[in-house]
Amino acid sequence: MDPGQIIQPENVHAQLESAVVYGLSAALIEELQIRNGAIAQSNFDDYKVLRMSDMSEIHTRIVASDAAPTGMGEIGVVSVAPAIANAMFQLTGKRLRALPMSPTRVESALA
Repeated sequence: MDPGQIIQPENVHAQLESAVVYGLSAALIEELQIRNGAIAQSNFDDYKVLRMSDMSEIHTRIVASDAAPTGMGEIGVVSVAPAIANAMFQLTGKRLRALPMSPTRVESALA
């Protein structure tokens, strides 16, 4: 992501690191289940998301820029699932086209 000149570097690191967590969670495990026409999950106690204990250390790096500042947001979230899918394709030649990329879906794609 290119936000231009960075005004608050710690905020940029926090935004990118949280984007990785949200992106990995959405790509790998988050899934609503429908039972009898209604969503089965009601809160985070029964909706699986990545927790801090599930994560390894995340490293981000800021590259200096003279461009005008444009700001940061959760733009990093949207790149995580495609990056995982493209890595899978490079490794196996098989495409993952549904989220979450659960072990069952990966095994099915490899079959």
